Amino acid sequence: MSDAPAYENISLTISGTTATISLDRPDHLNAFNVAMLHELLDAFDRTDADDDVRVVVLTGRGRAFCAGADLSGGGETFAGHTRDDGSIARDGGGLLTLRIYDSLKPVIAAINGSAVGVGLTMTLPCDARLVADNAKLAFPFAGRGIVTDAASAWFLPRVVGISQATEWCLTARRFGAEDALAARLVRSVHKPDDVLPAAYALADEMAAGVAPLSAVITRQLLWRSLGADHPMFAHEIESRAIGELGATADAREGVMAFLEKRQPNWALRPSIDLPSWFPFWEDRPYRSFTK
Repeated sequence: MSDAPAYENISLTISGTTATISLDRPDHLNAFNVAMLHELLDAFDRTDADDDVRVVVLTGRGRAFCAGADLSGGGETFAGHTRDDGSIARDGGGLLTLRIYDSLKPVIAAINGSAVGVGLTMTLPCDARLVADNAKLAFPFAGRGIVTDAASAWFLPRVVGISQATEWCLTARRFGAEDALAARLVRSVHKPDDVLPAAYALADEMAAGVAPLSAVITRQLLWRSLGADHPMFAHEIESRAIGELGATADAREGVMAFLEKRQPNWALRPSIDLPSWFPFWEDRPYRSFTK
């Protein structure tokens, strides 16, 4: 990455093949605001563009991961979604989760402390979630007089099932790490100081033996297939991808590295070598609304 970005609400660092994006408002428990949103969107653009980055870890600095939306506006916190012309502003949490959903690199959420509201829903499009054993978690939206944010009405039932999603959202209750693990919202529970090292170990495992192009296409194929109306969608893309990637240097290298019992040396880069048919889906436009 050529220039270190001068962020005020997050930080972005790269070590080896892993980029770490940290929510960085510890004095405010990393509460989510508009400035943080725009910095996060920029950070994911940067990690996508950097071929040295194979995996992104999303975490928070301090004792919380993210306390949710910044409520410093008091009772008018959510009133600003209607513009002066009557149009409805897009939900910022949704802009973020849709960007993470589109990420070319796998994303691991290292939930180092409590995560509430958008602080939890922003992790739903991540490919794995690890959580501290003392974290308090909640989807409190209906208890604040609003509804789910960050496209979580789509993501959450796909992660934990409709019954668990409904119970958590319609009670707005807080729950702990073990409940999250039992519902498979998270893959593992750790002592607070062990969350980030465990996330890095998983990131290293993801990057170690998987071709960069294979990772990009596979991640998107898995996510996009969730909304497909027939397995033929996956079959068509898999057939084309295997047919084209199978003739590349990386496919030959992957086989030979396996046979020779060594680590592969990948040659292809996502920034310039993705096939002409990627992306293999049509972007869904946002329909604007007025009040």
